[in-house]
Amino acid sequence: MNGSTATLRMACRKRFRALSCLVLALGTLVASGCSGGSSTRPAPHPDYRAALRGAPAPLTALYARGDRILPGGTTAYERRLRSLRGHPVVVNDWASWCEPCRQEVPLFGRAAARFGKRTAFLGLDEEDSSAAARTFLRERPLPYPSFDDPDRAISDTQGSFVGYPRTAFYDARGQLIHLKQGPYTSEAELAADIRRYRAGANP
Repeated sequence: MNGSTATLRMACRKRFRALSCLVLALGTLVASGCSGGSSTRPAPHPDYRAALRGAPAPLTALYARGDRILPGGTTAYERRLRSLRGHPVVVNDWASWCEPCRQEVPLFGRAAARFGKRTAFLGLDEEDSSAAARTFLRERPLPYPSFDDPDRAISDTQGSFVGYPRTAFYDARGQLIHLKQGPYTSEAELAADIRRYRAGANP
């Protein structure tokens, strides 16, 4: 009985996450005037290796693990944040089953190529299957790694939850200073927040 109750609870939780994601997607469509005709096929990604060549050692070590899904949960995630002290950090929470995430993630790849020598980028792969996440990243390569967060334990450390995607901004001291709920819809919007919340970074 306990096993069936736990299974039902997990199924309900996943349905809620999917519904939250759908609500955010509909809100994005309304905000953009419900413009149609956009393709879900991502644009070609930048040459990440060339763009990030010469980054400081902690960032180079981070990007050496680009496109990987990392294990270790909250402990490994917090250890990584400590290793990045001195640099602001942008953490994007995504899931392969989340349609707004599929649209948004390429923006983060391009932002990392543009800002990644001064700002660290990380991902959280939320409530996902490893096979689906690997397929997602093959289609949308990223220069930075994501931590596996199947039970949302890492995400819960960031604060209140509305739905995916969600983006956390940490300052150079490792303090969480802003939590963006919902997707970014343009590179300009994302770039503006990266500049706004990287105060205190090393020059």
